[in-house]
Amino acid sequence: MSYILALDQGTTSSRAIVFDTTATIRAIAQREFRQIFPRPGWVEHDGREIWATQVGVAAEALTRAGISPREVKAIGITNQRETTLLWDRRSGEPLHNAIVWQDRRTAELCDRLKADGLEPLFRQKTGLVLDAYFSGTKLAWLLDTIPGARSRAEAGELAFGTVDSWLVWNLSGGTLHITDASNASRTLLFNITTLDWDDELLATLGIPRAVLPRVVDSSAVYGETAGDIFAATIPLAGMAGDQQAALFGQACGTAGMAKNTYGTGCFMLMHCGAQPVGSRYSLLTTVAWQLGGCAEYALEGSVFVAGAAVQWLRDGLGIIRSSGEVEALAASVPDSGGVCLVPAFTGLGAPHWDPYARGTIVGITRGTTAAHIARATLESIAYQSADLLTAMEADAGIKLAELRVDGGATANGLLMQFQADLLGVPVVRPRISETTALGAAYLAGLAVGLWRDRQEIAGHWQVDRVFEPAMGREQAAELRGRWERAVERARGWAAP
Repeated sequence: MSYILALDQGTTSSRAIVFDTTATIRAIAQREFRQIFPRPGWVEHDGREIWATQVGVAAEALTRAGISPREVKAIGITNQRETTLLWDRRSGEPLHNAIVWQDRRTAELCDRLKADGLEPLFRQKTGLVLDAYFSGTKLAWLLDTIPGARSRAEAGELAFGTVDSWLVWNLSGGTLHITDASNASRTLLFNITTLDWDDELLATLGIPRAVLPRVVDSSAVYGETAGDIFAATIPLAGMAGDQQAALFGQACGTAGMAKNTYGTGCFMLMHCGAQPVGSRYSLLTTVAWQLGGCAEYALEGSVFVAGAAVQWLRDGLGIIRSSGEVEALAASVPDSGGVCLVPAFTGLGAPHWDPYARGTIVGITRGTTAAHIARATLESIAYQSADLLTAMEADAGIKLAELRVDGGATANGLLMQFQADLLGVPVVRPRISETTALGAAYLAGLAVGLWRDRQEIAGHWQVDRVFEPAMGREQAAELRGRWERAVERARGWAAP
């Protein structure tokens, strides 16, 4: 038996999963790490802690699986996207904490660029909207803020990367400074048509090319791990941003297929083929993956706060002791009692794109209980996802037949049923819910010949449960109308 080690570096934890050739999970290891909030709206991670937890769980997963590094045919990497690191090429030390994708510190810079009429340029070349969510303005902030950083970057002394680049740099002992096209497409610096860094965009944001990683395929043998990390060197052979990896792991390989991942945030992607599809509804056009030098594309809608809202119930309000308790608490009432919670803790993503929106709870009465707030929190995840699907269907001109789902919150049957009810289409949960890590494993396995082709990979996908819509369409429309009124009350709250 041969094995693939998938490294799944997420927003709140680092995970490692060992898969065998049948795509069966043999072992999982996971560690959380610190969330750093220097100011309201700012979110940071310690890059050294990201690396330490990730390499630690990798070793732990191999031990739990009872296998040696020599039995691992390749490592695949998937990662939280847009999170931005800048480090010294010589020492490998970060110059600043990683600026997390949720961070809003560059919202005013984005506003200035929009005021200068530059959003159409960025939109046309990158498929993205001008928002603080993406890496480019975060990197510009680092170069402008850290003394001497810009001149050092121009001299080639510094390296920028998203988390995939940071992990590969460390895994390879500093010999590889690369990123794959799916991660590059999330930076506001990458032209998704030419599949290269764009000089006009670099000049606009003041980013020197010398600081950027080389862009590579999502499935290829890039190199191998440094000899002192594991007991044997292991090929590094697959990379994709977490949501693109989940699309690959869900076997959504033809135009019109879609998946939704329920994690810290919530991300819906629809495969749209070999040509990028523009959006009229503020969705993103992104590279799904690049294989053999050829890109495939997806439409994407991003919800910034999904599972993080449940963590807030646990850590902020203290009404649950663990995230797993939320379903039982929410199910203890028949509905939310008219309560609507908009979890715009770091602004609103697609299709609203309002960095100044803030969290809002409306409809509270003397009869409102913790259970109603818990139920409204779960429902908010489904409402935000329904907003994405409505926009996506309009852009693509396709009515979805089903929505494939993955991520930790898919274990919550109440949430999945409410999602199907709102959408009016079946919600399909696969037998293996760890599709993000699985997608990274598939990409790495393809590169080393562990699986012959994508058709063989698609054959491994199996259904665990189908949630059929049970709510009348009039009732669903009424609930969504109430949600839209709540969103309007959340918008623009923190505007300068």
